[in-house]
Amino acid sequence: MTNGRNNNILEKLDGLEARYEEVSTLITDPSVIADQQRYVKLTKEYKDLEDIMKLRQKYINCLNGIAEAKDIIMNEQDAEMKEMAREELAVNEELQPKLEEEIKIALVPKDPEDAKNVQMEIRAGTGGDEACLFAGEIFMMYKKYCESKGWTVSVTSESEGAVGGFKEICFAVSGDNVYGTLKYESGVHRVQRVPVTESNGRMQTSAATVAVLPEADPFEVNINEGEIKWDTFRSSGAGGQNVNKVESGVRARYMWKNPNTGEVEEILIECTETRDQPKNKERALARLRTYIYDKEHQKYVDDIANRRKTLVSTGDRSAKIRTYNFPQGRVTDHRIGMTVYDLPGFMGGNIQQMIDALTVAENAEKMKENEL
Repeated sequence: MTNGRNNNILEKLDGLEARYEEVSTLITDPSVIADQQRYVKLTKEYKDLEDIMKLRQKYINCLNGIAEAKDIIMNEQDAEMKEMAREELAVNEELQPKLEEEIKIALVPKDPEDAKNVQMEIRAGTGGDEACLFAGEIFMMYKKYCESKGWTVSVTSESEGAVGGFKEICFAVSGDNVYGTLKYESGVHRVQRVPVTESNGRMQTSAATVAVLPEADPFEVNINEGEIKWDTFRSSGAGGQNVNKVESGVRARYMWKNPNTGEVEEILIECTETRDQPKNKERALARLRTYIYDKEHQKYVDDIANRRKTLVSTGDRSAKIRTYNFPQGRVTDHRIGMTVYDLPGFMGGNIQQMIDALTVAENAEKMKENEL
């Protein structure tokens, strides 16, 4: 027999089984396959439900294992059989709460954005040259982290600082579940140290702002491509025969009407990523889509933030989220009060532990809402 708590979990899982069967039939239907937007959505749902169904099976096997072992202990005469049943019972009773925790997290409604690739922007904030240097170090931190995950990082535009680093750098990251992993990085990152640019050895506090935007799918944003004004310019890339002869840099100007406010604003996007003008045009269009999607999506994010002021994802990009204290060799995340005492490792891209802790904190908040 299972207790009420387990039944509650099983009831939720049983309810999802019918939906799983329905979706698995739908994704083989030619009319669904023909509707690309719907098909993409359903295949994503199918994959999520499939993972939950595997957990459901493990959980049922675990509960059955407990019931059978208890039955043998109660009714079996053979001492050896009883001993085996006790071992089986101990294993499954240890497994049960772990599976329940896994199921609870799997049942938390997933943000549909999580699976998307991202456009990231890092801008030097207060602190002049030192802020530019720090922005450059943060970029390298993310680059190393993304490469360790097997993700692809491509810089779309950059503006270098006077003594190194970047005033601003924009880059795209593609891979598996990128936005779901990096979304907690949006906000103000503060650095405390004696800058190399400081001759009298005083501690200084500088900052860099990070924005992580989910990359928009073409069918999510309505852009009239005929209204985009395109310019080309010579991009100063690496030297060689090609240098300054080919106008490979592209600039897109687009008058966009904000559907939430009715205001019209001009959006300007530049891309000098490659030597190939058509490729740069394609990247600029992807960034334009993402920028507009982000603006339109911000209302949705604000609505969620108003409903749920969680510690982790308030959606406020001006909030100070993290301090990197170099003299003390520590990084502190202010949202969850977590401190990591390996600053060189962290700056070297070893940020998974922090991301995991932020994800757990966010899931805990969502589980409270979900009342599991």
